[in-house]
Amino acid sequence: MRRIPDWTSLGAAARQHWRVNARERARALHAELNTFVKIEPGGTHLSHTLDALPYAAKDMLRTPAHQPSGGLAEAGDLGIVGNTDLLERLDQAGADRIGFTQMTELAYEPSGFNASRGRVKNPWNRDHVSGGSSSGSAAAVASGAVAVALGSDTGGSLRIPAHCCGITAWKPTYGLISTRGTMPLAPSLDTIGVLARGAADLLPLATVLADLLPSRPIQNVVVLRDVAALCSPGIANACNSLMAVLSGLGVTIEQRDALSAINAIDAHALTIMFGESARVHRARIDDLAVAPVLRRRLAKGLEVADDTLAASIEMRPRLIADFEDQVLAGADAAMLPVMAIPAPTAAECDPASDRFSPKTLYAMSRFTRFVNLLGFPAVALPAGFNERGLPLAMQIVGRPGSDLALINMVLHVQRLTEWHGRAPTAVADLLPQL
Repeated sequence: MRRIPDWTSLGAAARQHWRVNARERARALHAELNTFVKIEPGGTHLSHTLDALPYAAKDMLRTPAHQPSGGLAEAGDLGIVGNTDLLERLDQAGADRIGFTQMTELAYEPSGFNASRGRVKNPWNRDHVSGGSSSGSAAAVASGAVAVALGSDTGGSLRIPAHCCGITAWKPTYGLISTRGTMPLAPSLDTIGVLARGAADLLPLATVLADLLPSRPIQNVVVLRDVAALCSPGIANACNSLMAVLSGLGVTIEQRDALSAINAIDAHALTIMFGESARVHRARIDDLAVAPVLRRRLAKGLEVADDTLAASIEMRPRLIADFEDQVLAGADAAMLPVMAIPAPTAAECDPASDRFSPKTLYAMSRFTRFVNLLGFPAVALPAGFNERGLPLAMQIVGRPGSDLALINMVLHVQRLTEWHGRAPTAVADLLPQL
């Protein structure tokens, strides 16, 4: 079975080969998958820290030299305040920015569908979605166009495409990485994070982007059994497989129910997402260049009264305390599937298709949105494949500030497993020869 190695595991000659061919490969993969908005020319690397690691950034980060599209055909005012310094940090550390990646319109759609620019195709099966809204970043990493990519996560936009594309995603603790200079969607929920094939490649970028504080290792994990019970058989099997690996690493596993708590948190998360996104992007509601489905979604957010929105935001401390006391209850982290289903077909997520299923779109983010309201860190990691060869993922959600411990635990898991290293079958002829 073909594999793509982690960048950090490559020798000097293999890294040089990847660097030299990176842009040519990115162009070829873009032609197949629609992954990039822009491919950048190569530059001079100011540091050897990241050793010209090839990376991409979601097209919602503004710099003095780049005005992002936010997934729209005509960007206009995206509500961005200032310029981001995240890309400058990576450039100063010696990373090589290959380009900016496609995303869903306004980062407000979980499947990867984009009426303005076309969808990003899944590198495992082009008939299936790549996940959104960080769809181009995920597909670029999965297909070997880049080693790592920046994305955003307001309700699952890093973890969902990681599940669909078979890679690893880190959604940091809320506020750990600055969102200045990035397009907002729902500021109370927005985070900027990293997608990589595995935790070994994710960690170097994470340490440049954030001050990761040491915390005690993850020793006790609660598996949310009533969530797993709602999942397709393949995902339930993936959950069991990852539980076995964690147990082998000496992690104590306990199974508990959490669905009622998740549903209660999710109701407030949806209120905030609808309410804040409508207020941030109010001008788009009457913009005929924006897809009708998205305009209706924004208009619905204006139905959320100011006092209702404020009440949901004010509930956050109580919901955090209740989740820590009742669900974690002394444990270091919780484990649950990213999604209850494998990556759906594109037709199920296209409003113009007779197979379109709004319930499928809702299901894609049902088990991710609550984490954003809590503000907890989470790492999504591949944990198996279904009978059609589509990747499946779990997410491990830690307490605030436990980002480094989560990443390190996933690093240990991936040293013992091969799920994250498999090469996507739909673009096998375009994969890097390393």
